[in-house]
Amino acid sequence: MGPRRPAGARHLLRKFPKSALAIPSLHFSCCHSSAPHLAMAVRYNRVHILLEILKAIRDFPASEWAGYLDRRGCSRVEGGKTALHVACELARPECLLLLLGHGASPGLNDCTGLTPLDLLLQQIWESPAANRRAKLLLLDSLFLFVPQGFRFSMKQRLLDDQQQWQDLLGQNRFQWLAGLAPPSLFVKSMQVLIGTIAPGQFPEALDALPLPHFLKPLDLKLKS
Repeated sequence: MGPRRPAGARHLLRKFPKSALAIPSLHFSCCHSSAPHLAMAVRYNRVHILLEILKAIRDFPASEWAGYLDRRGCSRVEGGKTALHVACELARPECLLLLLGHGASPGLNDCTGLTPLDLLLQQIWESPAANRRAKLLLLDSLFLFVPQGFRFSMKQRLLDDQQQWQDLLGQNRFQWLAGLAPPSLFVKSMQVLIGTIAPGQFPEALDALPLPHFLKPLDLKLKS
């Protein structure tokens, strides 16, 4: 039975997307605004299933598409986190890029007022040096989807302890986040390139762009 589940999920998502993605009221009755399927795919790192969900909602009206991507989880159980919050909190690079590429908003707060960027910075602060590089690559990916002047709760902590944060993040990342310098020309050019990809063409269109390796973490089989 196990090997057949992904194929069964793909069939349901392609043939009956709205029914397959309906919120199961019995188990999620505490918060009718949550999007459990999206968050669960991220939490358990089911990248194939996440991509199938994102493909399925491409056919939704624009207002429903954005609303589904950015729904917050149950405030009592999930702290009001969006799927993007979960991807940053658990350091899921493929999930992060798929969500951002399909239009998930990086500027939403959870119940404690934290953005996905705040959660990622907390992870970087708490991580041992050996595990920090992967999270810094997630931060680099996130940079390409947030504008200059982006508001986040951790900014004051960066300013209060500048040297330690600069050591953790590197000078360029720190100065951009702290508002002490504009993004680098590299970041600006990558933002322009990423901006040319419509959500409905993501991630397939990545292959046609001269992007660095960290922006192409997705197995080509995912896009077939």
